[in-house]
Amino acid sequence: MAHEQHQELIRALHDCAAECNHCFDACLQEDDVKMLAQCIRLDRECADICAFLEHAITHNSPFVSELAAVCATICEACAEECEKHADHHEHCRRCAEACRRCAEACRNAA
Repeated sequence: MAHEQHQELIRALHDCAAECNHCFDACLQEDDVKMLAQCIRLDRECADICAFLEHAITHNSPFVSELAAVCATICEACAEECEKHADHHEHCRRCAEACRRCAEACRNAA
């Protein structure tokens, strides 16, 4: 089954989506939400594509490679944005790390 050969990717996608969702929520609790607007937007986008790709893998989609390439691009963008805030927000640092790991796993699958 396709999902068995992609266990590492599925784990990375799941972890990335969870960290993005946590970062999204934590950013909304910060004092300067406006400064974090791009981070919040990318957290949502990244969590959504990770969840979608995880779902596509388990449904044996013929587009896993193409979706993984797009997911890698979005994960990288989210990591770059979160890294801008990582010195001040632990949730951004953890999110950036998860996004980098996920981007690498996605590139390997693409």
